[in-house]
Amino acid sequence: MSERPHTVGQFIVTGESIMLYAISWFVIVLLLAAWSLTAWALHAAAVWTLSSAGALSGAASGVAGLRLPEWLAPWVPAEVVQSLSALLSGLGPMVESLLQAAPALAGGLTWASWAVWGIGGVLFVVLGAALHLLIALWRRGGGPDSRPPRAMAA
Repeated sequence: MSERPHTVGQFIVTGESIMLYAISWFVIVLLLAAWSLTAWALHAAAVWTLSSAGALSGAASGVAGLRLPEWLAPWVPAEVVQSLSALLSGLGPMVESLLQAAPALAGGLTWASWAVWGIGGVLFVVLGAALHLLIALWRRGGGPDSRPPRAMAA
């Protein structure tokens, strides 16, 4: 007879390798769930930030009224103060237009979030397949399944 009878020892050893597959895929599913939750939370925070940025558009006009602190004013040359105030007054309208345009960016952010989530999801599935292959190679090349079954005591 070329077939060996199945023993309890063989079943336990085979069960161990099946558990390795199950554990590795369970870890991959947990990582994928954590990745999905993180991507969803970051997307929600970013969309909320962009959609409420339009309400801040009036705040950019107050930038021109900024002054140096009293203790710093004697140490900074007057030319530098004048050039900084001119720069800030020129930046005010540009910042205001960017804040008004920010809510329109929320739609593009959704597509970008889906793309990043999809790339991460594919990488997790590839990682799971690599772990599966590694366990299979380990089983064939010297793992617990490669041992011959123990002889039963008479």
